[in-house]
Amino acid sequence: MHPTEIVLSPRLRSTPYEARVFENGIKTFTIYNHMTLPVNFTSVEDQYHHLCEHVQLWDVAAERQVEVVGPDALRLVELITPREVAHCKVGQCIYAPLADEDGLVINDPIILRLAEDRFWISIADSDVKFWIKGIAYGRGFDAKVFEPDVSPLAVQGPKADDVMAELVGEDIRALKFFRFIETDIAGTPVVLARSGWSGQGGFEIYLQDSSKGLPLWDAVWAVGQKYNIRAGSPNQIERLETGLKSYGSDMTHDDNILECGFERYLNLDKSAEYMAREALQQISRDGVRRKLCHVEVQGAALPALRERWALQSDGRKVGDASSCAYSPKHQANLLFAMLSSEVSTPGTELSLVVDGSAHQAIVRDERWK
Repeated sequence: MHPTEIVLSPRLRSTPYEARVFENGIKTFTIYNHMTLPVNFTSVEDQYHHLCEHVQLWDVAAERQVEVVGPDALRLVELITPREVAHCKVGQCIYAPLADEDGLVINDPIILRLAEDRFWISIADSDVKFWIKGIAYGRGFDAKVFEPDVSPLAVQGPKADDVMAELVGEDIRALKFFRFIETDIAGTPVVLARSGWSGQGGFEIYLQDSSKGLPLWDAVWAVGQKYNIRAGSPNQIERLETGLKSYGSDMTHDDNILECGFERYLNLDKSAEYMAREALQQISRDGVRRKLCHVEVQGAALPALRERWALQSDGRKVGDASSCAYSPKHQANLLFAMLSSEVSTPGTELSLVVDGSAHQAIVRDERWK
């Protein structure tokens, strides 16, 4: 492949941490929510091993927030997700996929409840703010919908607890998964959540003043030196091993909630006001024709996936692979693929076609067993 370059201009918003990202030798960015998102400092493989053994600091400011606040805030948030939000307590985060009136996936955010009438919807890569604003205006809800000045900085890896304990105190070790506290780091108020886009454990620090980005980075960086901290980024190998889906890659607005495996977050008997209720009930009755599945391919590492790869059964196309990485842990290529339901059972053998060559593939369960 030829070297490529992303031209950085005011049209692509910078992050509060971008100067430190460049100082640490960033090689590759991607574009996420109209912002830069670091991808590679050394190599995906090297960063994977370091993440699994030590601790990394990630500029994930591109993980934007949509704030919903006001008397009708809960009613509005309940309207856009099949998950029950009323049960979410103040100080809690929940994974809550969003669906439109046809049951198609709009996004798969984490929702943080900051007060009874105030929520942050921490989104993947799509323009959710405009969709929610349109619903709020069209329904006449008494709620404000806007993007606050909030820029997450992630501390991920097995030594993340050690770093955060030195920064905010030993009590942070007792913070449960998907819970958050409000505290101060580097002289600025932050929301500190036990969460993050890896399976290695860690925290996300929600900075609420973008002018304080570099002091916040430096405070975490200084404490992390004894723990072999590095600048890093969400890692393709690790996220596939963990089974983390990526909106825009593994699922899009062409896919419905049930096809994407979100049944555990779905309440088909949710209030009649929920906008996708009838559509999802009908899909459930009819059954899905496709399923997002884990697929394994033994052998040498496959090339980087740019366009979707076809999966076949008896010479007939039955699906497409959307993400791939070679896993050192499993000594195999791990993929996400949207497959016809008839071939989605774990243990089913398929053929993966890459650049005209066929490779034996097998459908696995959620934990790659």
